[in-house]
Amino acid sequence: MWNVKRGLFFGVIFAFLVLGMLAMQRATPPQKEHRIYEALKVYIPYKFEKRIGGLTIVDTRTGEKEKPEAAEVLFRMDELQQKWGHKHLVIQGDQVIVLGENNQTVAKIFIETPKERAWLQTFFGL
Repeated sequence: MWNVKRGLFFGVIFAFLVLGMLAMQRATPPQKEHRIYEALKVYIPYKFEKRIGGLTIVDTRTGEKEKPEAAEVLFRMDELQQKWGHKHLVIQGDQVIVLGENNQTVAKIFIETPKERAWLQTFFGL
């Protein structure tokens, strides 16, 4: 009798841990290529702003603020960054060219690995 209660107790705890981990995986977007993303992040006009209820996404060009739900804030940020990148990034040879609002070249970033190129093509749709 004691072993059944103990097994049931540990089974319930294990189930909650597994469900919690699965929920956290669904709430986080896929990994980004760190080096190239950090270089591009300087030019992406969307930033997080902390508030009491969570995070707000601010467009630094217009000052417009967006307050998505806490579970969706990371996915919404990715969505905004992807739209921006589709308009303002161009791959030419082994470089990513960052374009400004008037299609002038703002920066050129060297692509070091095929994995970075693949990430740029899938994440930004280039």
